[in-house]
Amino acid sequence: MCHTLESAGLSPQLLLSLLLSVWLSKEKDILDKPQSIYCLHTMLSLLSKMKVAIDETWDSQSVSPWWQQMRTACIQSENNGAALLSAHVGHSVAAQISNNMTEKKFSQTVLGADSEALTDSWEALSLDTEYWKLLLKQLEDCLILQTLLHSKGNTQTSKVSSLQAEPLPRLSVKKLLEGGKGGIADSVAKWIFKQDFSPEVLKLANEERDAENPDEPKEGVNRSFLEVSEMEMDLGAIPDLLHLAYEQFPCSLELDVLHAHCCWEYVVQWNKDPEEARFFVRSIEHLKQIFNAHVQNGIALMMWNTFLVKRFSAATYLMDKVGKSPKDRLCRRDVGMSDTAMTSFLGSCLDLLQILMEADVSRDEIQVPVLDTEDAWLSVEGPISIVELALEQKHIHYPLVEHHSILCSVLYAVMRFSLKTVKPLSLFDSKGKNAFFKDLTSIQLLPSGEMDPNFISVRQQFLLKVVSAAVQAQHSATKVKDPTEEATPTPFGKDQDWPALAVDLAHHLQVSEDVVRRHYVGELYNYGVDHLGEEAILQVHDKEVLASQLLVLTGQRLAHALLHTQTKEGMELLARLPPTLCTWLKAMDPQDLQNTEVPIATTAKLVNKVIELLPEKHGQYGLALHLIEAVEAISLPSL
Repeated sequence: MCHTLESAGLSPQLLLSLLLSVWLSKEKDILDKPQSIYCLHTMLSLLSKMKVAIDETWDSQSVSPWWQQMRTACIQSENNGAALLSAHVGHSVAAQISNNMTEKKFSQTVLGADSEALTDSWEALSLDTEYWKLLLKQLEDCLILQTLLHSKGNTQTSKVSSLQAEPLPRLSVKKLLEGGKGGIADSVAKWIFKQDFSPEVLKLANEERDAENPDEPKEGVNRSFLEVSEMEMDLGAIPDLLHLAYEQFPCSLELDVLHAHCCWEYVVQWNKDPEEARFFVRSIEHLKQIFNAHVQNGIALMMWNTFLVKRFSAATYLMDKVGKSPKDRLCRRDVGMSDTAMTSFLGSCLDLLQILMEADVSRDEIQVPVLDTEDAWLSVEGPISIVELALEQKHIHYPLVEHHSILCSVLYAVMRFSLKTVKPLSLFDSKGKNAFFKDLTSIQLLPSGEMDPNFISVRQQFLLKVVSAAVQAQHSATKVKDPTEEATPTPFGKDQDWPALAVDLAHHLQVSEDVVRRHYVGELYNYGVDHLGEEAILQVHDKEVLASQLLVLTGQRLAHALLHTQTKEGMELLARLPPTLCTWLKAMDPQDLQNTEVPIATTAKLVNKVIELLPEKHGQYGLALHLIEAVEAISLPSL
């Protein structure tokens, strides 16, 4: 047959190309019929024996062009299963032919005593063999990666974006070799984005298998996966495939590298559609998982400069212009997203700025990572990886990042609670305003020393407004539900601890932290969540001032119980109270109370708490004692 083909003018190289084209395009058929491998072996052996297939005069110091042609076809193929099988067959046939040629040359060398020729022959054979081994390893890696990227978990996410529905391109060894150092991690990150797995899934898949139970690795890992979330319970074989990929690519898929690429992929996709606020939230989740502070700092800084600062400045100027949380139409016009998405955006920006500061603090304790590459992929070329770029970034100027985080907290609070009559930039002097939106690695002139009392007054009013809004958002419904229940979370994840954030802001804005803490305690009692108010009292320093404030709130509760219910028993009791107390109660305005249905026994505990906090020499101590009598009287069964 080969002689006939040769007579027809078909070269062995052309026939080899045709054979491989058919083989590599029929991957599914090949896998269904294992006997086809024997056919390929036979055909390849016959073609290799044709004249000028393997030129016996080729330079023994170089690689065989015949086998290089076959390896090139395998490298370029996107059907990695078929390519791997053909490479194994090619390696086998090449080894057989090489052995025959070596035996022939060996016998000639023994007769001619040409030892140098024998050495050259072995060097060439060794080089060709190494190329086969390298190709087989690359194809095996590529096949594992391809299998992973075409796997799907039954996560059933509530919403699939059109960006996530786009199919992933198929891989080849050639594509990976041209994808740069980050090409492998980038392809996995794109797959993770499509599947929308949480960062915890990647972390759990990376955990070491139990060496003592090699027969039961899957159960342990899957048990851990059940703790991730209900939506990610049915992951199928993905944990094992991920773990296998980690083992094949210990450098390219090192966990920090993978989280960095996932972080970048999510923020890139979010930038295409800012309405998908969950993408930015997920990006920040991956950013938090990066252990090395140098990588974390670089990725966060690149995110800020590339995708965030322009939108952040636009949001600032818009909110300052309208003096409140802007309407949806204005948000879309100026910032390019809805008001809901902008709220989430500002929350994620705040997270990113805090991560930048934390990374800057811990950076000196951690070495810059060495970015290694697997031996099989040392010849990779292409664009610089995202992690390499991250490590080239300058260090931030901590005070400037902190300055931006204060502004971001203010903006986020305004949007989160739909605050009115707030101009965010009015909280800062000219130095503070001029430093905003500058390069975070630059040294800027920032406010220092004592601030103008007018600024401090405006700042204090704002912080107290935030605390009131936060308590209202969390506890306004306690009258109709269990007060121990958690407030409804925000649309894009867990909400901030706003009272704690307000205290932290007070520290940076030169506002008395204790004023904010006392206001928080007062608001908790105002909404009738006395058990939380009692806990919050522990954080207050000036408890005497707090006691005076709580005394007024107690009076408002009693005034409502006695004066506003207008019961006969209430009027009789009021008449029996000391005139001083009666006059004081009539001066109270219960309309300020947010919860008027607090049990009298709970108010009795509050009165006792006030007496505990007030010194005996305090001017209102006697009034507090009278309140105990009033509360006890109201508690009697007749009422």
